[in-house]
Amino acid sequence: MKYLGLAYFTPERFAAMAPGDVKALVGQCPALDEAMRATGKVLVSASLGDLEHWRTLRPQGGKTRITDGPYTESKEVVGGLFIIEADSHDEALRIAAMHPASQIGEAGGWAVELIPLDVYLAGG
Repeated sequence: MKYLGLAYFTPERFAAMAPGDVKALVGQCPALDEAMRATGKVLVSASLGDLEHWRTLRPQGGKTRITDGPYTESKEVVGGLFIIEADSHDEALRIAAMHPASQIGEAGGWAVELIPLDVYLAGG
């Protein structure tokens, strides 16, 4: 079974952190990411770009309307994603718990949401 992991953060809380604290926090991420990838179960892992560059496309009046920013109004924003292939739900949870947003970053409001995928089409 494949699972989508969404890594969230709270922009306001992250922005309130001292620059040195942000650097120290982010500096821990590569080793944690590598440990998660070392399971051999991670198919995709990505950090998302700055919110100011996000665009939302939606149909309106027979045309596609493009607006700035995230689609949803929320205090928490997706900052990264990963897809894992696990033999069980418990294994998927164990691997997702290795993601930096599951282990560190409480001050920045980090969290991970794990979602089973019904359909997965790999590009090629």
